[in-house]
Amino acid sequence: MNLSRFALISVLSSGIAALAACSSTSGPELRASKPVIHVSSARPASDISNCLQRMIPSAQTRLDQGTTELLVGSNAWLVTLTPSAYGSIVKVQQSSSDDGGVPEPELRFDIARCTT
Repeated sequence: MNLSRFALISVLSSGIAALAACSSTSGPELRASKPVIHVSSARPASDISNCLQRMIPSAQTRLDQGTTELLVGSNAWLVTLTPSAYGSIVKVQQSSSDDGGVPEPELRFDIARCTT
């Protein structure tokens, strides 16, 4: 009886862990992708974030251990703003699934405009 209870608890625990991983805001697949854009800017992360939110009103913002993350589209783009000694480091990662949201050329233009 104890063995079957242990098996049931193990199955439930792994199911809950899988659901928690799927429900993260930016998803592990998106975080693991190679950056499409990786630049440094003299502007503070807060200025860049505010600018990008004006340019892309649908962007969702969250703070994570000193960095600012903007999720653009439906998990299509993750923009990470990390403060540095000279301003900010901007890293943009793309999901393998295209949601038809913000196209890459438009996002590149917005990043360029907000980081200079």
